[in-house]
Amino acid sequence: MAIKHFLTLFDLSTQELDHLIQRAIELKMLQKSREIYEPLKNKVLGMFFEKSSTRTRVSFEVAMTQFGGSAIFLSPRDTQLGRGESIEDTARVLSRMIDGLMVRTFSHTTLECFAAYSQVPVINALTDLYHPCQLLADIQTYTEHRGSIQGQTVAWVGDGNNMCHSYISAAQQFGFKLHIATPIGYEPNADLLKNTEKYIQLTSDPKEAVANANLVVTDSWASMGQEQEKEQRSSDFKNYQVNRKLIALAKKDALFMHCLPAYRGKEVTADVIDGNQSVVWDEAENRLHAQKALLEKLMVN
Repeated sequence: MAIKHFLTLFDLSTQELDHLIQRAIELKMLQKSREIYEPLKNKVLGMFFEKSSTRTRVSFEVAMTQFGGSAIFLSPRDTQLGRGESIEDTARVLSRMIDGLMVRTFSHTTLECFAAYSQVPVINALTDLYHPCQLLADIQTYTEHRGSIQGQTVAWVGDGNNMCHSYISAAQQFGFKLHIATPIGYEPNADLLKNTEKYIQLTSDPKEAVANANLVVTDSWASMGQEQEKEQRSSDFKNYQVNRKLIALAKKDALFMHCLPAYRGKEVTADVIDGNQSVVWDEAENRLHAQKALLEKLMVN
């Protein structure tokens, strides 16, 4: 039987994704009721981090603990990868000892290499191209607050980055319209936009993107690895801040999301992220529950 990986949202069918969201909601209720459920007892998740993390590390580690298993933190600095051992050999060895591997890395090709040589499921915990686990949490959060996202309108404001790419995938898999507003030169990867006209609308005008949206989403203007570009990006993105004036153009019951960490006064103002339309704290918590549903699907025999 072929190993099931989760590298992008397209690794699961729409039906599987819908079931995963509902299962995440069920698991959240189960945990809140303090009922013990340990489907991964005695199983181990390896967590390989090339990029630093708060929510990703804590949510996966807590998920494995609550499921009765355990998690091991790995990084190039602490393993032979940092001394030149190949990804192929590392994946071969690790996957003979652990039951699943979560990878957070700069390059999507690194993730794909891990998956190609792994005998256990590999999960994308963020690459330069995609961040699918965050989208599971986002869709769960929208579902909890507003019901199905199918047919709704989502506005992405900011950089055409890995989160934007994952929203492009989600629009196709969950069936919603996505309006993307980026400055010229910061558009999402053109290859990922092929044959997406039914779902995706591109603009350089954030007001156009946000108009009548059900959900407004943004991200930091400079991702990890782009620190040297912060000053230039702050200038280029200055008109793409999500503030009260901009979000007022969305539907009155529109929600606001941000994958965090957030920089108040930059990509979003404090009165928006801390306001009553913001669901970012539910969104952050749901990383735990959505990933528990994913771990259950991939790692329970």
